[in-house]
Amino acid sequence: MRISLLKHWAVFSAPLLLMLVAVWLGFDSEADVAVFFKEHSAAHPLIKAVLKFITDWSNPVFYALYGFILIKAFKAKDYAGKRYIFILLGVQVVVALCAVHFIKSTIGRPRPGQGWYFDPLTSRGNYHSLPSGHTTEITGWSLPLALKQHRIWLTVILGLLVGTVGFTRIYLSWHHPTDVFFGWLLGSFAGFTTQIIADSSLFQKKA
Repeated sequence: MRISLLKHWAVFSAPLLLMLVAVWLGFDSEADVAVFFKEHSAAHPLIKAVLKFITDWSNPVFYALYGFILIKAFKAKDYAGKRYIFILLGVQVVVALCAVHFIKSTIGRPRPGQGWYFDPLTSRGNYHSLPSGHTTEITGWSLPLALKQHRIWLTVILGLLVGTVGFTRIYLSWHHPTDVFFGWLLGSFAGFTTQIIADSSLFQKKA
């Protein structure tokens, strides 16, 4: 089972990691990445609009999806379904909300084009680049679904979605590629944590 989970994680992660490798190999520095995509997005407003739509609405889709699953579980008196969603929500709050915001403000990395020097312990949003919160969140929502369902086609689709969202954060000049990478790491941690806690005997309903 554990080997199967790792295989699904590898397939799930491949689109985002390949995208990051392509970006890193295609430019001399992350500053060059920021300049290129800023100029490209300015010259192609339609592409920018489409990618902004994707980055703005991908996570809310999961809000609706898991909300629907939770309502359905309550109606069906499905204890396992309710338990899983509440575990997922709890992990997301801790990792994608609390941990991400703590790390962002503690490190104080400037967003692309906003400066060169870090400003630790800052409340300024322009210095909350590392890690990418959107990437952390979308990974934390979608990886548990891939690990739970064990369907390779679904894992591939979810991986492509995460890779696309990660790319939008770079293209729209909100994040550096390394921000997206660390967002993926945190989101992967959230995904595996959800699965491990949900499978723990401590959270199984006693007969």
